[in-house]
Amino acid sequence: MEGVNVSTHPEVPGEPTQTSTALLEKATAAVQGFGPVNKIHQHLCAFHFYGHDMTRQVEAHHFCGHQNEEFRQCLIYDRPDDDGRLIGLEYIVTEELFLTLPDEEKRLWHSHEYEVKSGVLFLPGVPGPIQRQDLDKVAKTYGKVIHFWQVDRGDELPLGIPQVMMALTRDGQLYDNLAKNVEERYSVSFATERENRAYIKGPAHGVHPMANGGGKGLKTVLREVDCKPVDTAARVFV
Repeated sequence: MEGVNVSTHPEVPGEPTQTSTALLEKATAAVQGFGPVNKIHQHLCAFHFYGHDMTRQVEAHHFCGHQNEEFRQCLIYDRPDDDGRLIGLEYIVTEELFLTLPDEEKRLWHSHEYEVKSGVLFLPGVPGPIQRQDLDKVAKTYGKVIHFWQVDRGDELPLGIPQVMMALTRDGQLYDNLAKNVEERYSVSFATERENRAYIKGPAHGVHPMANGGGKGLKTVLREVDCKPVDTAARVFV
């Protein structure tokens, strides 16, 4: 797919971090624990698009940690350096856990089989054989992604309501210039990795038809509701 919709890196408004603030951070870091963050064990690079608009594609850097063998959680940044913006998060579950979800919930989750087998999901700097040991597991999982910051449109702050994101499921979806930009910066070849990952299998039962938005657009919207008690609702008197 051709296109120029490449993620931007907007300048966040505000005064530069003061020396006193930096010193305070060093002091607190010396005495506090950061258990949840310290569980992060890997960095994955992938691409997301808005559930209702595939033309808006975003480079997404995942920093993930396992809760257990069937569940991992990831912080998502627009870039992996010290200036990266925290733009969202992703929960990743095994096929077994995914199948326990209600059908309506399944629509909010996306499959990872294509991302892995196509080569576009990778671990920067990690040798291919080591990557593939983990990605063989990832290919069989499903993820739920929420983005809070729409950096692709140049927002300087996280504006609007959170949006459900989706992932690539077939050839021809990813913008060529976005793919080439990432390949050049990380010295990777998606085509080569596609060949090396040909043996990898997806979910045992195939990609569930309700996943990936059920094949339809999916947009998060905000609407007002009447919070008054419903007359027909059962009431309990004490």
